[in-house]
Amino acid sequence: MLKRLYDWTLSLAQHPHALWALAIVAFIESSFFPIPPDIVMIPMIIARPNRAFVIAGVALLASVLGGLLGYAIGAFAYDTIGQPMLAALGKADAMEAFATRFNGVGFWAVLAAGVTPFPYKVITIMSGWTAMPLGTFIMTSILARGLRFFIVAALLWKFGPPIRDFIEKRLGLMFTLFVILLAGGLFVVKLL
Repeated sequence: MLKRLYDWTLSLAQHPHALWALAIVAFIESSFFPIPPDIVMIPMIIARPNRAFVIAGVALLASVLGGLLGYAIGAFAYDTIGQPMLAALGKADAMEAFATRFNGVGFWAVLAAGVTPFPYKVITIMSGWTAMPLGTFIMTSILARGLRFFIVAALLWKFGPPIRDFIEKRLGLMFTLFVILLAGGLFVVKLL
């Protein structure tokens, strides 16, 4: 089933209304959809590299708006919608302990989930559930999703199809290492 969903999402990139399809996928991925918008965005940029940054902008805007839906699910419908969704993703056991630590590192959690392969929807729901300040959530979401989508767009714009395999296979790992190095660097600065 997931393979069919992946193939369907990929086919949206060739649709005449691909920007709208990307916006919808980016929006729903931020709150409940399992397939990332990169699957639609990458073929769109390869087909039209001159629109790479417009495409990334659409993905950014829709993703942040979808993140606000995830935040609202966590804030207003956690027990009926959010908790079963997080349980289905295998995150139910650690939710209580996570909630108590979450807001202390909320900026980093949103940043890390926004740029790494970790499901962003988990963090959007948790942000609302733990009542993370909405301004912090929005600004960090813009930063994280902007980094993710605009770096992918820039790489595809500059290098074209040859970089596609790297992005699909290793970019998540690179973003994860970037976040770890950034957090480690800030920790070291605090110690000094």
